[in-house]
This record gives sequence, C-alpha cells and structure tokens, in this order.
Amino acid sequence: MYVRKSSSSLVSLCRLPANVQPLRAVTLGLFEFPDFAFGFIRSHSSVGLRLNSGIQKSFRALVPDSCFMHLIDNAINRSHFNQVNARVLVSGLRCHGFLVTKLVNGYARVGEMRYARDLFDDFPDPDVFLWNAIIRCHSRHNLFRDALGLYSKMQLLWVSPDSFTFTCVLKACSALPSLEMGRRVQCQILRRGFDSDVFVQNGLVTFYAKCGEIELANKVFWRLSERTIVTWTSMISGYVQNGQPLEALRVYGQMRKTNMKPEWITFVSVLKACTDLEGLEGGESIHGCAIKMGFELEPDLVVAFTAFYAKCGLVTVARLFFDLVETPNLVLWNAMISGYSKNGLAQEAIELFRRMVKKNVILDSISVTSTISACGQVGSIDLAKWMDEYIASSEFKDAVVVNTALIDMYAKCGSINLSRDVFNRTKDKDVVMWSAMIAAYAVHGEGQEAIDLFKAMRKAGVPPNDVTFVSLLSACKHSGLVEDGWKLFHCMSEYSIQPRHQHYACVVDLLGRAGYLDRAYEFIRNMPMEPGLSIWGALLTACKIHQHVPLGELAAERLFSLDPYSTGHHVQLSNIYASARMWDRVSKLRVLMKEKGLSKDLGYSSIEINGKLQVFQVGDKSHPRFKEIFEELESLERRLKEAGFSIDAESVLHDLDHEETEETLCNHSERIAIAYGLISTPPGTTLRIIKNLRACVNCHAAIKLISKVENREIVVRDANRFHHFKDGNCSCGDYW
Repeated sequence: MYVRKSSSSLVSLCRLPANVQPLRAVTLGLFEFPDFAFGFIRSHSSVGLRLNSGIQKSFRALVPDSCFMHLIDNAINRSHFNQVNARVLVSGLRCHGFLVTKLVNGYARVGEMRYARDLFDDFPDPDVFLWNAIIRCHSRHNLFRDALGLYSKMQLLWVSPDSFTFTCVLKACSALPSLEMGRRVQCQILRRGFDSDVFVQNGLVTFYAKCGEIELANKVFWRLSERTIVTWTSMISGYVQNGQPLEALRVYGQMRKTNMKPEWITFVSVLKACTDLEGLEGGESIHGCAIKMGFELEPDLVVAFTAFYAKCGLVTVARLFFDLVETPNLVLWNAMISGYSKNGLAQEAIELFRRMVKKNVILDSISVTSTISACGQVGSIDLAKWMDEYIASSEFKDAVVVNTALIDMYAKCGSINLSRDVFNRTKDKDVVMWSAMIAAYAVHGEGQEAIDLFKAMRKAGVPPNDVTFVSLLSACKHSGLVEDGWKLFHCMSEYSIQPRHQHYACVVDLLGRAGYLDRAYEFIRNMPMEPGLSIWGALLTACKIHQHVPLGELAAERLFSLDPYSTGHHVQLSNIYASARMWDRVSKLRVLMKEKGLSKDLGYSSIEINGKLQVFQVGDKSHPRFKEIFEELESLERRLKEAGFSIDAESVLHDLDHEETEETLCNHSERIAIAYGLISTPPGTTLRIIKNLRACVNCHAAIKLISKVENREIVVRDANRFHHFKDGNCSCGDYW
C-alpha cells in the first residue's frame, strides 16, 4: 500500500514511464492532494494514456468511479470541473449516468449553470436521477420557469418522475408562484400514487400556502395519515405568511399535544406569529422552550427574537440579541432600527443607521424608510436635510415609497414647503404619495391647499382610497372647513369606498370643533356601526373645547366603559369640570384616578440647538444654564405685559390663586424651550419646538406675541398639529 506524505513523491512517480505500477501509486496518492490531482489530469490526459489502449484500460480499472467522485467533490471552480469532465470523456465514462449527474451538480454548485445544462443536453438517455439533478439545480439558482420547462419536457419523453422530482417541481411552483402548474403537478402526484408520500405532501402544503390557498393547504395537511415536524412547520408557516397568526398558534398547540418535538425552524414561524400579534407572553414562552432545547443561538432564531422583542417594545432585550451576532445580516439591522423607531427611540435608530452605513452594509427600502421615520420623530430640520441628501446620492432617490416617507418626515419637522419640493420632484406618484402630501397639509392646518391638491389628484387620473379621505377630512377639521368636509365625506360613495371608524371620527371632530355639538351627537347616533373609542374621544375633545359638561359626561361615560384605564379620557373630563369651575367633581375624579392607579402624563418640550436636542419639563431647573433661561423668561414676561398680554385665568385648569396661576403658566415647558432658544441662537433664527401635549390657550396667545416682540418665526408641533407663529399671528387662525 502506498502512503504519500507530500506531493513531491507523487511528482517523481509521474516522471516514470507510463505503466501500471506508477499509475497505481499515483491513483492511490493523488487524491490526498486535490490541486496536484487536477494538474496531473491536465498534463497526462494526452500523453502516455492515449498512446497505449492497454494502459488506458488499466487506468480505467485502477481509477474507479469513487476516485472521480472524490475529484468532483474537491473541485472548487469551473477549471477543475472542466479537467475532470475531459478525463471522464477520455476514459469513455461519458455515458456513466451517475458520474454525469455528479458533474451536473458540481457545475451548478459553482454557479456554472450553462455548463451543467450543456452536459445534461449532451447525455443521450438521462434517467430520472439526472432529470432530478438538473431540475433541482435550476430551482436552487432561482431559474424556476426553466425548472418547470424541464419537468414538462421530462413528461413528453415519458420519464416517470419520483417523489424527489415532485418535491423540486412543487418548490418551483411555490416560488413563482404558479397555481395552475401546481394543480397539474398535484394531478400527476395522485395518478402516480404519491398521495401518501409525506415529503411530496409537505411540498403541496407549502405550495398552496405560498400561493395564498391556505384552505387547500389545510385540507392536504389534515388528510395526511403521518405528519412529520416538516409538515407541521409548513402548516404553521403557511398561516403566518397568509396573515393568520392566531391559526398558526392554534396549529402549534395541536402539534405540541401530539408530543412532536419542534425544530428551531418551527420556533421561527411561531415567533413570527407572536410578533404579528405582539403577544409578549406567548413569545417569552417560546423563548423558554428554545433555551431548553438548545436552539437559542440559531442564527435565524436570533433574528426572530430581535424582531419579536423590538415589536413588543422591549428594545433593550432585542439589542442584546442583536449584539450576539458578529456580522448581522440586513434583516437583523432592519428589525433593530425599525424597533427603535416604532418605540420612540429615534436617536438610537439613527445612530444604528449611521453605524450600518459606516460598515458598508447594503441597505434596502425598509432600512431607509425606518430611519426617515425616526428623523421625523426627532423633528430636527437639519437631520431631515442630512437624510434627504443621503437619499439623493443613493439608489433610492427615485423610489416612490422612500420619497413618500421624506414628505412625511419634512412635514413632521415643520417644513411643508420642503415636503412639497419632494412631492414635485417625484415623477411617478401613486395614491399613497398623493395622500401623504394631503396629510402633510392637514397637519399644518392648510385645509384649502389639501382640497386643491385633491382636485389635482383627480385631474391626474389617480383614484383616491380610504386613507386619502381620512387625510382630507383631517385637513378640513383643522381648518374649520365644515361644509367642505361634509361634502367630501358624502362623496366617498362615488369611489365605492365605505366609511370606516376613522372617517366617522373625523366628521365628529369636524362638527364638534366648530361648535355643532348636538349635530355631532346626532351623527353618532345615526352611524351604521357601533361607535368606538375614536368616535367618543372626538366628541369628548369637542366638549372640552366648548365647555359642554352634560355631553362631555356622556362621552366620558362611554369611554370609561370601553377603556376604563385611559389616563387621557379622565384628564379631559377633569379639564371640562375645571373649566366650569366644578371643583368638587374635579376632586372626585382625581380620587377615582388615584384608586385606579392613573397619573397625568407629564408635559415636556424639546428644541434642537447646534445639532443637540434639549428637553424641558414644567418649571425645569435641571439645565446647566437654567439661571440664564429663567432670567430670559422674566425679561420676556415683562416685555409681553408691556405689549398688552394678560393671562386668561378662566383657562387655568386648577383651583389656584392669581399669583400661582401666573407662575405656573409662565413655566410651561414650551415657554422654557423658547427662552433657551432665544439665548442660544442669533436674532432672527427660526425656533422649532416639539411638545408632547396639546398647547394651552395662554401659551398659544403668549407665543403669538413673542414672535412679534422678538421678530422670530416660531414653529411648534403639539400633540395634534403644527402651529407656525410669525408677526403676532398663528397659521391655525386660533382654531385648533
């Protein structure tokens, strides 16, 4: 027996005359050195072996099929496969079906599908194994139509498919998807007696699920006498893919009752169902099972855990999973950025995006739109412009979905003009983009512009959808365009759009804000559906604005029955009582809130100066420059009084004396933020403030006067809309 420690000994053997003994040595030794083996084949394929047919026969006897298999398995590029292919041809083994099948798979493995197909086409009479190989290779390289074409050709040549054939073909049908072709394949499956083959039936379940025919998948699933973990997982995944997470969890529960042990891929699908439902408890249970079974660190499960915890608001836990991965893939980056953005951690989302760009990770529209959304939350116009510039130099500059997100971002950052610039420069506008621009006008209180844009949209031949009308009605309610809003609501039927709760809530808000409270209540009573939280909430807000106690109590009663633990509804009713100076009812309501464990949300305002976001609360003295800020506040109050400003004591929602009232109002968070902005920026600089609650009447009046006294434009985004203060006026026209 020959044992070679290095390729040099083989080289010396190759220099010997071509006879059986050195060939045997080479044959036994070259497979220890694949690179040398390919060189040997290349240099000797046309020398000694060709000269002597006896030696050639000896070589074929001494180089069994397993040696060629070894060479094929060790080949790493097209050149290697070409050399083996040439040797197979010289050795007269080109009609050896098993060798050719291995070569076809090998060429496909290195991405050389043209060579694989040529080799297949040259084979005189391929058997089912070779057909399966070429069909599978095309399917794996996403050449699904070619794979189905080969299957059809196979049928014409009367080659009988086996279970492996059907599995590959069904995969191709699922990927396209091609429902018609898949049904034809199912007929073949039944005709050839594979209706009980568990692997083929798994393929059918997956096929029907991916084609959206979940009921047919369900029929195939329950008709099976034997179900493997793959079958169960296919059914669970099918329900998830078709937007039925509850059914997915139900099937998972039935699987567990059969004592079937789940695989990690099963947990991925179940976690996706929990993510869609935001079912924290169920997802944590799955997490526990995964830990017990040792699957916790499976790469796909790590991605699933990241997405799940991020969607459920536990972004800190999600980040722990994210950091476990040395090189996160795009899905993982997107899950984390989206999780931060959706849970109000905009700065963290933006920082992660910057890190992603720095690492040269290839982005997609999800990465970009999630970050754009985060920029909108921050409200920084400088940050928004940076994001816009990045998009302009990227492949996403013409993407409608990205430009739609930019429109929304600029609108949330207080610049309706920049939103319109993005809208105007986009060539192909879909209904979502038109609706986004209308919504931008709505939140800035420019109702007439929104209506004019809607007319342009119709002229452009773009049919509106239900979201378009929500934006239009919202624009009308913020601008007091009652009759226009009423007409728009009733013209929805022209587009075969059925009003939903959002539309009814907008109409109630539209009527209520304008003071038509009885008309709004009558509208609610005549609704064709049961009014929900948004409807009664709109009526309660209107009652607070117009200090209508009886109707406010009625609306609050309905809200408390639907959502007894909502702080906002309790606070609004308390404000209604306070505005009517019904202090005993205010006290009782506060006691009730305390018993329920409810507390009023703290008001805060933020302002960005030199790229840094500063946040202030009522009476906030935590800032390093608080002495300068309060000196500016006192100076500002003196100038406001000199200009004729006086506090509207009736709007104060606490039972306080005049001195306490004045001090409380002057220390509201937006007033502190404005004072900080005045001492931190050059004269004439626009100040942009974000407030988490609705602006109070006194602060609104004060900021109007500040804009005139300081000759500044001040943009305030409160919980409902934007206010553009300039020259003593507000864009809302005191209607908000």
